[in-house]
Amino acid sequence: MSDVTKKPLGRPRSAKSHQAILQATLELLAEVGFERMTIDAIAIRAGAGKTTIYRRYNSKEELVADAIESLREEVVIPDTGMLWGDIDALIQNAAQITLNPLGRQTVAMIISSASSNPQFAQIYWKKYLQPRRQAFAVVIERAKTRNEIPGNLDPALLFDTMSGIMLYAQIFQPISESWEAYVRRALLLILREPQR
Repeated sequence: MSDVTKKPLGRPRSAKSHQAILQATLELLAEVGFERMTIDAIAIRAGAGKTTIYRRYNSKEELVADAIESLREEVVIPDTGMLWGDIDALIQNAAQITLNPLGRQTVAMIISSASSNPQFAQIYWKKYLQPRRQAFAVVIERAKTRNEIPGNLDPALLFDTMSGIMLYAQIFQPISESWEAYVRRALLLILREPQR
């Protein structure tokens, strides 16, 4: 009977421990970077055992990808009824996530880590980018159905192009217009917004 009453108490501690591990990972990423960060250091900072971490994650790369994902919003598929309303919603969502000090730092860390560590790049692609690419395809397919864009437009290539534009504008910030306006104007060159 006492074992049964103790089990519910263990679950909140486990969730709390998981959050502590993710938080410690993010803090150490910011302080020392991916390459210098160790599972030992994460365990010490989180107040958790290494075995606890390895029970949840197969590698440091997987843990870091999960920690970064914990900062991000859920995948949002806007449906305003028109392509440019959806695109504007996506741009605004991206701006809220990345145009702040933590967002900029996170993006810099992702680029640095993915450039030097193919395993991290693959995990991040699978856990973060691929689901967003698939969600974006839904937006593009709806726009095709409404005849707003050509039926042969490749949603994956458009997503990659939009991501590249956003990243470029984040690093080399536009001077004469907002980040959002710059990204939208660049996408206009590709999508050619219909006349209203």
